[in-house]
Amino acid sequence: MVRYHEAPDTGFQILSRMKSPAIANLEKLLGGPRDNALLRYSLGNEYFKSGDPTGAVVHLRAALARDPQYSAAWKLLGHALHDSGQPDAALAAYRDGIRVAEAKGDKQAAKEMTVFARRIERALSAKRD
Repeated sequence: MVRYHEAPDTGFQILSRMKSPAIANLEKLLGGPRDNALLRYSLGNEYFKSGDPTGAVVHLRAALARDPQYSAAWKLLGHALHDSGQPDAALAAYRDGIRVAEAKGDKQAAKEMTVFARRIERALSAKRD
């Protein structure tokens, strides 16, 4: 969650990030018996939705360490890496995710990641030209 508030005695607006209640509640479960791929994916998703793609990357990588076959985590990791300014890493995540999704028969996820990967490839190609 992003909030703006007046800095004391300056008149300037300050941007501050506050954890959403959803993030705070999910973080309470870390390190416990429910600390699994779904919890880490959920945290990554909440961080991403709150505008913190870097925080999302941390938890999405943790989700994939627990379950490398988690297609949705690969897709969101690609988004988060892209939004955090790492297009090459995002492209690699999408490519890994496409392989996982195709192996599982998750055709829709594979198609979506293929579209995102192609967009990044075009953008990277245009930058290099």
